[in-house]
Amino acid sequence: MPGDDLRCPWCLGDPQMEAYHDLEWGVPVYDDRALFEYLMLEGFQAGLSWRIILHKRENFRKAFDFFDAEKIARYDDARLEALRQDAGIVRNRLKIAGAVKNARAFLRIREEEDSLSRFIWNFTDGRVIQNQWKTMSEIPPRTGLSDRMAKELKARGFTFCGSSIIYAFMQASGLVNDHLVSCPQHRNLQ
Repeated sequence: MPGDDLRCPWCLGDPQMEAYHDLEWGVPVYDDRALFEYLMLEGFQAGLSWRIILHKRENFRKAFDFFDAEKIARYDDARLEALRQDAGIVRNRLKIAGAVKNARAFLRIREEEDSLSRFIWNFTDGRVIQNQWKTMSEIPPRTGLSDRMAKELKARGFTFCGSSIIYAFMQASGLVNDHLVSCPQHRNLQ
């Protein structure tokens, strides 16, 4: 694994964040369930830090049936109330209700487009966008591409998918390589 002097600075000082940086962040994801999980977690992150979400990720997985969209789409009021009482996750009422809405939207996309993966990767023509950032301050919070993807996801029924959330999703799921050029992961993911 890279030394602290080479890793992207956002992950430093937290072993779980460092492992996420080294093993997951920016690695291209093509699996529908994994992409759905990233979309869900990024939505729950809105207004919070990724560190909070990452440290609660296993709780989210258990609470949301390991991001099985077919199960989540059928959650009833009793299940939503149980989730709102679960201290292991972010208990925001709108975000929890949004998870059900997003599961239903995911299922529609899968039916119409064959897969979420195909739908998402079409935005980049199936290629990873290789950025060449030297400093954290160069990395944008959103781009024209994330604007377009967010608009299309909203039109398809998703919620908690603004452009900044979608850009973070693109970074996490490897649609863009936003590791700094000084980070060994930048080279590893080219």
